[in-house]
Amino acid sequence: MLKAILSISGKPGLYKLVSQAKNMLIVESVVTGKRTPAYAHDKVISLGDIAIFTESGEVPLREVLIKVKEKENGAVSSIDLKSNPDVLRKYFAEILPDFDRERVYPTDIKKLLSWYNLLVEKDLADFSEEKEEKTEK
Repeated sequence: MLKAILSISGKPGLYKLVSQAKNMLIVESVVTGKRTPAYAHDKVISLGDIAIFTESGEVPLREVLIKVKEKENGAVSSIDLKSNPDVLRKYFAEILPDFDRERVYPTDIKKLLSWYNLLVEKDLADFSEEKEEKTEK
């Protein structure tokens, strides 16, 4: 599921991969449903390829999103994303206690939680790995 959800640098929100062409991707906004091209020069990254720094290595974003979903019982996050950095760090420490406090910034936490909220609101919050494996076969 997360492999087909993309973040594009310089563009707000998340996008679903629709199709691939020679030098571009066709993506659809998760928010508006509008389809647009993403060219080779755009910085495009799949949410399935993102990891969060911890004291002992890296944790895939999928696992962090699962922990947020468990904490919030499948609902949107209970924290205000405009909270001060200390409140955001305290909340994130409840989800991922050993996150690297020097390399994970409050803006990263805000972005992760805003992505989580968007995926939950749009009913795309299936973070299980099994679904991804089935589509690959």
